[in-house]
Amino acid sequence: MNCLRLGATLLMTSAFAACSTAPKSEEGKADIRSQAATTLVSAERNDPTLRPILRDAKGYAVFPSVGKGAVGVGGAYGKGVLYEDGVFSGYCDLTQASIGLQLGGQAYSEIIAFATPEALTLFKTGNFAFDAQATAVALKTGAGANAKYSNGVAVFTMDEAGLMYEASVGGQKFSYQAN
Repeated sequence: MNCLRLGATLLMTSAFAACSTAPKSEEGKADIRSQAATTLVSAERNDPTLRPILRDAKGYAVFPSVGKGAVGVGGAYGKGVLYEDGVFSGYCDLTQASIGLQLGGQAYSEIIAFATPEALTLFKTGNFAFDAQATAVALKTGAGANAKYSNGVAVFTMDEAGLMYEASVGGQKFSYQAN
């Protein structure tokens, strides 16, 4: 079992290390921006109360697809874009690692809203991470109205069917690259 964990850890570490924050090609950059726009439309359709939260936010990061998997040791990775005052400003990515009894995989979208300029600035420095107990609001009709900011940040998740029941985001770390 220890060999399995070590192998999974090495595989995920090398996969994360090979990823850069911004896509390398112009086509890749246009694709991630298009995916983020589609994700926003879908999220706001699933929960119209999200629209005023994002409108009033100083910025928000949209990760159209975060892949999460585990065999004893788990990890997640996703690329996204950052909007400041509703305008695209750069690319971002998230990584997450976890250890414990876990097996399986899933894909979901994640939106992080920043209520304060300080929270947005911290995200952009690359020193932003969620602690182990951090959770997200699963987007469904009316859920955004009950969202609570913690340290100027609110997190929303949505799976391909429009709802993710397990919405743990603890341990996520982010990087940012300006446009």
